[in-house]
Amino acid sequence: MALYMYQASYTAKSMAAQLKEPKDPVEAIRPTLEDVGAKILVAGFPFGEYDVLIVYEAPDDMTAASVAMAVAAAGEVKSAKTTRVLSGQEWLESLRKRRIVNIRKAR
Repeated sequence: MALYMYQASYTAKSMAAQLKEPKDPVEAIRPTLEDVGAKILVAGFPFGEYDVLIVYEAPDDMTAASVAMAVAAAGEVKSAKTTRVLSGQEWLESLRKRRIVNIRKAR
């Protein structure tokens, strides 16, 4: 499974609703991810540009795109981004492939 980092900023309306009736928004999105075969690994609420950060596993990029579309369609976020995160093994494999490209280029 691939790793993804999802970051989002709430709309003013969404934030006002959360202040009025506090609920864990991660628990609200969990079923959406599980429905498409994704699993939340880490979630939190950073200071700064984004209000929520979720790291999750998903089968592929199309699944990650469908998660982002589902969240956007709900209208609770004003901006968001999904970033593909390489695992340690994937990072090492990419480094090894780069060496192959350099060797082929030198010929």
